[in-house]
Amino acid sequence: MTRQIFVNLPIKDMTKSQAFFRSLGFAFNPQFTNEQGACMVVSENHNYVMLLVESFFQTFTRKVIADATKTTEVLVCLSCDSRAEVDELVRKALAAGGTSPNPPQDHGFMYGHGFTDLDGHVWELMWMDPTAAPPQA
Repeated sequence: MTRQIFVNLPIKDMTKSQAFFRSLGFAFNPQFTNEQGACMVVSENHNYVMLLVESFFQTFTRKVIADATKTTEVLVCLSCDSRAEVDELVRKALAAGGTSPNPPQDHGFMYGHGFTDLDGHVWELMWMDPTAAPPQA
């Protein structure tokens, strides 16, 4: 069996959240998408993000839902095929109403930047060339 990952994130507005992520080029699996939850396809390698309206998200936990605009519980990190793709996704996110929590970081063999989505979740984007990484001591 191929292992899949489903990252579940609470959101406030399904329509706005789907529009935001569609503007970044992500698609949604209609079989698992409705007014309460949307299955965003991150990659064909079985990686998904479930955007769940807060009231529906709450049915899966007894804990208080963190306000991602004030606290951080998770940083979602996505790999990209190039530095240009990292920058392009950040550009699209900013154009769609997201913000950039930090400046880009260039370590030569690794480059990263990121954005904060409409609900305050931080998405780190990174490109890395492992063959150029410095050897570990």
